[in-house]
Amino acid sequence: MKQRLSLLLLFFCSYAIAQQSDDTNAIEVNLLRGNVLAHSPELYHLITGHPEGVMISFSRKTHGKEAWQSLYNYPDYGGYFIYEDFKNDILGKNYAIGGHYNFYFLNRHLMLKIAQGIAMTTHPYDKDTNSKNRAFGSKYMGNTNFMLNFKKDNIIEGFGIEAGFFFTHFSNGRFKSPNSGINTYGINLGVNYDFDKKVKNILLDTIAARTKFTQPIKFNLTLRSGFNESQVIGSGQKAFYHFGFYVDKRINKKSALQLGTDLFATTSIKEYIRYRSIAYPDDHLDPDTDYKRVGVFIGHELFINRISIETQVGYYVYRPFKLDIPIYDRLGLKYYWYKNVYSNLAVKTHGFLAEAIELGIGIRI
Repeated sequence: MKQRLSLLLLFFCSYAIAQQSDDTNAIEVNLLRGNVLAHSPELYHLITGHPEGVMISFSRKTHGKEAWQSLYNYPDYGGYFIYEDFKNDILGKNYAIGGHYNFYFLNRHLMLKIAQGIAMTTHPYDKDTNSKNRAFGSKYMGNTNFMLNFKKDNIIEGFGIEAGFFFTHFSNGRFKSPNSGINTYGINLGVNYDFDKKVKNILLDTIAARTKFTQPIKFNLTLRSGFNESQVIGSGQKAFYHFGFYVDKRINKKSALQLGTDLFATTSIKEYIRYRSIAYPDDHLDPDTDYKRVGVFIGHELFINRISIETQVGYYVYRPFKLDIPIYDRLGLKYYWYKNVYSNLAVKTHGFLAEAIELGIGIRI
């Protein structure tokens, strides 16, 4: 009888914990006002006002239903919508949708939002009607956002407030020229609302969380591909093939450090070399100059369940045709379909100037 009562009590306790730890729903609305970051001379004539906008985020708030949620201090995840008016008739207005994560610090009063999605502009470049817009060469592009907020939830019946700083980036990854892209930064002020009653976060496997995590060095092979266009407007999209080989070492449950090399076979550069050799004969550029590049890089990978955030910084050790600065960087997302097979989506840039949006697949063994 005691055993039956114990099993029954265990069942109800497990059910109660599961109910307490279910994800809940929330919404945030932030008003934005800022400045355009003039990272290219092509943008100087486009900075005529202070961009304004609004960002609306719909979130699922985690409470420990899965072990990784406790490890990351119960983050939020969900979708967002952003509208930005650049206060310039040439740039027009941008709209974007995508996904986001909110990470919390300082007793959950400091929130870091990382968001990635796709965007649409109302005023893309057009050689006849909008030739001065050197920022957006296409109507559709990628969008990246960062927001750092002081946040106070549930002040009055589910309503809270937040304020802080934001950074937004719009670029098509040079899929179509011109594409200097637009970066804006500034301040934001907003409100938030929890649709569900306050749920207590639960701690899962705290002993395991404190246990040192070890993993042997892993080898990665990845292929990234896509299309981009040279700096010559109207030259057309050309395929690129970027091969990467690197090793990584997990230093804890969250992070891994990377060291590797890239081979870049970007055929739009091959076409651009031929164009330059004909258009600028005084440069004495050999049309058969090797367009390929080789780089070495260091990187970091942040593991969040099946998803990870990858950042890399590299230097070209082989670059016969010197088109961009010798330092490149990459910011991307990876999704692990299996333990050692993943796909990735990344933006490769030189400083604030994007070169390509890379879609790839890789193995980690």
